[in-house]
Amino acid sequence: MSKILVTGGAGFIGSHLVDALVERGHQVLILDNLSTGKKENINQKAKFLNLDLRDFKKIRPAFEGVDFVFHLAALPRIPLSIAKPIETNEVNLTGTLNALIASKEAGVKKFIYSSSSSVYGQQEKLPMKEDMKCDPLNPYALQKYVGELYCRIFPEIYNLATISLRYFNVYGPRQSEEGTYVPVIGVFLKQKENGMPLTATGDGEQTRDFTHVADVVRVNILAMESEKVGRGEAINVGAGKNHSINEIAKLIGGEITYIPLPSGEMRHTLADISLTKDLLGWEPKIKLEEGINNLLKNEQE
Repeated sequence: MSKILVTGGAGFIGSHLVDALVERGHQVLILDNLSTGKKENINQKAKFLNLDLRDFKKIRPAFEGVDFVFHLAALPRIPLSIAKPIETNEVNLTGTLNALIASKEAGVKKFIYSSSSSVYGQQEKLPMKEDMKCDPLNPYALQKYVGELYCRIFPEIYNLATISLRYFNVYGPRQSEEGTYVPVIGVFLKQKENGMPLTATGDGEQTRDFTHVADVVRVNILAMESEKVGRGEAINVGAGKNHSINEIAKLIGGEITYIPLPSGEMRHTLADISLTKDLLGWEPKIKLEEGINNLLKNEQE
């Protein structure tokens, strides 16, 4: 089995990935400073290192002897990047470059980078395809895109295999429901639990392609195992179907109220996942209705 390092392994997506890797018998290291990750998410069979990616000297030894690196650590959310562009740049960009350099120096076999559909910005046509010109609309999207560009040059210049996965609105168990910058499904679930109206931004007709975290975990592992990828590609990870915020509110149930639309947001997202299917044989298994129903059951238990 392989020795694998997961940055952000105490976070929402990272902790699910760690669980799956541990189940498969891999030796897993978690590198997380717990700024957004949670102690209760940490798999006890993995080794936990409380380190900050911005400190290269401290993180560098953790990469020694590692076969694969999954880089999920980030300060996510568009509004946070607008409010704190310097801090998010240090974590999302300097942290990514530090992880890439440490991986290169340690002789890591492959670096799997968690990117974002936000790199596309506003596109005249849907669905969003990997050959479209990216148009980041906010600091977070720009930081994720520059991270992709770094990943693109490392295979050629430094002989480090890399791949970037562009996630489309990931949701599922352990998603954030607390704090200022929470994704919409987490917001709605918390509001429903507290008997409050569901607050949709704008007219609620903006659409998103929602992807279940279990499907995201599967594509990460396929990207690690496949010899077809590793040359700096960026590929989409989405459901290939989008839903309006109003539809999400109806699935969750409750009264809907409308609040102003924040700046820097895309109107619509929809993934073309044909390249991901071709390269990795992956397609999503969990439909949105099923995923939300499961979340509602968990809230009631």
